[in-house]
Amino acid sequence: MIDWHVHITDPKFIGKPWWPVPVPMTMEDALAAHNLAGLDRTIISNAVHYIRHMKSVTEVVAAIESSNRHLAKCRDRHPDKFIAMATCVPGGGDEFLRELERAVKEDDARAVIINSSHHGHYPDEDAARPFFKLATDLDIPVFIHPGDATTPAMADYRLASSIGRPADNCLSIARLIVRGIFEQFPTLKIVGSHLGGGICEVIGRMDYAYDFLDFSAFLGSYEPMLIKHSPSHYLKMMYFDSACYAAPAAECCLKTIGEDHFLFGTDSPPMVPLKMKGLKMMDHIGMTPAQRAKVMGGNAAKLLKLN
Repeated sequence: MIDWHVHITDPKFIGKPWWPVPVPMTMEDALAAHNLAGLDRTIISNAVHYIRHMKSVTEVVAAIESSNRHLAKCRDRHPDKFIAMATCVPGGGDEFLRELERAVKEDDARAVIINSSHHGHYPDEDAARPFFKLATDLDIPVFIHPGDATTPAMADYRLASSIGRPADNCLSIARLIVRGIFEQFPTLKIVGSHLGGGICEVIGRMDYAYDFLDFSAFLGSYEPMLIKHSPSHYLKMMYFDSACYAAPAAECCLKTIGEDHFLFGTDSPPMVPLKMKGLKMMDHIGMTPAQRAKVMGGNAAKLLKLN
């Protein structure tokens, strides 16, 4: 069993001023959750939410390099349990790309996690194309995780986390589709977290916006045209993890993209109590034994070249 979606943060950024209280995303938290669920492998990553508070490129690059090196050390201490991802800002420029290449070639990072947006910039922008070329050349999966795009209405009741982050994830993935990421990089492997933020539920709306171009002109422009197929064609080229905690939603995603592109993930830590909730949910989404073998570890092992 492989959990695709587990976070460990850099100890330098575990409390104030980066978080209101210390976040439960330590190596020890990840080990406890790993043992609780009886996992074979845990894929560790860091979404570096704290970089939104940083002002300079130099500061952000240093924080990301520090995180990448910390996760590599965690993996080295527990090589039978952990597989490490690197972190990158896709449109950040050459310094970020050099650090990603270093992390993959020197630290054996097997994938890269990016935020769905950073300071209002999305990964479909032209500035991020060199990042996707590098990811393709390195042959590593790109894991898209929610950033921190919020509005004042999301300031209450932790809605920024429960609603704002998935919504931004959905928008980011949708923009990558319509901006032709798979036309330019057809072998690129993209993994969307949290079922892609609900994109499987709205993909029909994306399809009609493309399929009925003339009839839906009143909805606005669809230029420049950068895709050759309906958006659902490209959606099925993506992978998604199961971190959602609602069986009907997970089953919808499984049926939309198929068992070869669905990955077990819990997003735990940070919230260790979600580990068993996310695991037990997988018993209630209608998988056959053959499907379960792929979803619960086989697909992740293939993506990360663990075999």
